[in-house]
Amino acid sequence: MVSELWLILGGSLMITEQTDCTMKEAKGYVGNKSAVFPLQLLGYDVDPINSVQFSNHTGYPTFKGQVLNGEQLWELIEGLEANDLLFYTHLLTGYIGSVSFLNTILEVINKLRSVNPNLTYVCDPVMGDEGKLYVPEELVHVYREKVVPLASMLTPNQFEAEKLTGLRINSEEDGREACAILHAAGPSKVVITSITIGGLLLLIGSHQKEKGQKPEQFKILIDKIPAYFTGTGDLMTALLLGWSNVMSLSFPSGSKIFSIVFPHTFSDVVVNKF
Repeated sequence: MVSELWLILGGSLMITEQTDCTMKEAKGYVGNKSAVFPLQLLGYDVDPINSVQFSNHTGYPTFKGQVLNGEQLWELIEGLEANDLLFYTHLLTGYIGSVSFLNTILEVINKLRSVNPNLTYVCDPVMGDEGKLYVPEELVHVYREKVVPLASMLTPNQFEAEKLTGLRINSEEDGREACAILHAAGPSKVVITSITIGGLLLLIGSHQKEKGQKPEQFKILIDKIPAYFTGTGDLMTALLLGWSNVMSLSFPSGSKIFSIVFPHTFSDVVVNKF
């Protein structure tokens, strides 16, 4: 694999800023524990920064721990800059628990792009699922108005895509329209990672190669597994970013990426180009 440095904020660099819940789950890891190791297996050099340090993930009835604030994040960036270590090729952000941290990430993006204008920023806007917010309501506005315009790739779930676009997604057509709205806001690549319509689970991928150009889009129908898992979105975004760095997200190679991301289930999914 290509040697890159990614900041999960890492030779090129990727930054990933996510949670690091210290307690192992019976059904898997979450946050950076789901994202860092798979990227390292793909040959990438990853620098993780934990936006929170919790006893367990927030799906439990209670949790304890600390949330990194914007000032503390900026101190880390200043330390990297003082040692001439700010050249990153990729930045990935996931769960973020405070407005100050999210606002500081905007400064981090601008700082990193002043060093490397070609920095790829992948934003997993972790805000909630199934009609429930995991984060303070004010973060939604910051994501929609300030973060999304800076993203190269966006990977919301259905609920998050609805919050970012103001569009209720009740059909495949709505999902495609939501992707188009998000393209207009900034990112050239959008993957709505899970949409439930009429009992079916599907994914919609969209790539707008040039502004104003009609995006190439595809959908993947996925069989549901009757179980609840945590950290799957973190894992998928990391692998999607890792493989899309060497393969196109457009159809049909975009579907090939998902055959790699989901090797044991892809034989049960149906891929269609719109």
